[in-house]
This record gives sequence, structure tokens and C-alpha cells, in this order.
Amino acid sequence: MTVAQMKDRLIEIIIAKSFQYRDHPPFTLASGKTSNYYFNCKPTTLDPEGMNLIGGILFRMLADTEITAAGGLTLGADALANALAVISYQHGKSIKAFIVRKDVKDHGTKSALEGDVKAGERVVVLDDVITTGGSTITAIERVRAAGLVVDRVIALIDREEGGRENILSYIPRVESVVTRSEIMQVYEKK
Repeated sequence: MTVAQMKDRLIEIIIAKSFQYRDHPPFTLASGKTSNYYFNCKPTTLDPEGMNLIGGILFRMLADTEITAAGGLTLGADALANALAVISYQHGKSIKAFIVRKDVKDHGTKSALEGDVKAGERVVVLDDVITTGGSTITAIERVRAAGLVVDRVIALIDREEGGRENILSYIPRVESVVTRSEIMQVYEKK
């Protein structure tokens, strides 16, 4: 399956499992803004086919890089990083998964990161949805504080509401698997 075919199928799954649209009342987002559409990516990222497609697409996006690990703020990035880790291992070029905690533990190692990563490793920060970029920026800051080198950010979905631009002030490379515009194009044809 080509990346384009994988992406087309993933958009179908996102529309079926993770996308809602309504005129009234609008959804309230984590940022406090309201919107007529809402993405809850967990039903897609935790679906076996969705997870396989996401892992395959992410792996192909990163196959020719020196990235050794991928992760982001829990809970949105966890399934993405795990899918990538499994698919990368199956293709013989392992990319480890890590988790960035929302709240640092007050016991044990008091680490903001979980996973087998070490300072100096080149990593990608993942997020399921970028709206304002706030949670992604939090993840970038914590990953950098742990001594990791953030090569780029990849979001499953970019809502195209300024988040990408906000993140670009922290890191020069921000990509997405799909955009709101691409999803809406398919949704409006149904």
C-alpha cells in the first residue's frame, strides 16, 4: 500500500470514528475556543487498522532520518509513538517510544519522561491534534529539559488554527499526517 493509499484510508477511519460536526451548540475545545467540528483521535489511534496505518505512515515519514525515538505529551501521543515503535521494529529500523508526563511524579526519579531514551538522542515530538500548539510546546520544553534533541514535530491532525505557526517559533520543522482541510474535503463529499 502506498502512503497516499494509507492516508486516504486513514482519513476514512478518522471521519467514521473520530470526527464530529455540528452547527449548534459548538464544541468547546481544550484551548477554550469553540468550534463546529471536533476530533477525538483515540478511537482511531487505538483501532488496530488505524494504529497500523498511523505507524506505517509515520515510519515512512521518518525512515531516512537519524531519529532514534518518538513521543509526546500523554495521552495524545502515546498510541502514535507505540504504533511507530512496532512498525519500525518490523521494518528493521527501530524507533523507540517515550512518554512525556503531564504532571511530573513527586516520588521515585521524579522524571518528566518515561522510556529508554538518553540525553543527546535525536527525537520527534508527536501529538494527535494541533490546535493552538500549547500541549506540543509543553512536550518540546520537557523533552529538551531531559537533554534530547528535538528534530521535528509531527501531528496526526493539524486543525490549521495557528498551532503549527506557534510551534514553529520553537522548532523549525512541523509536519502533519493529515490536515483539517483534507479531512473536510472528504467529509463534504459524503
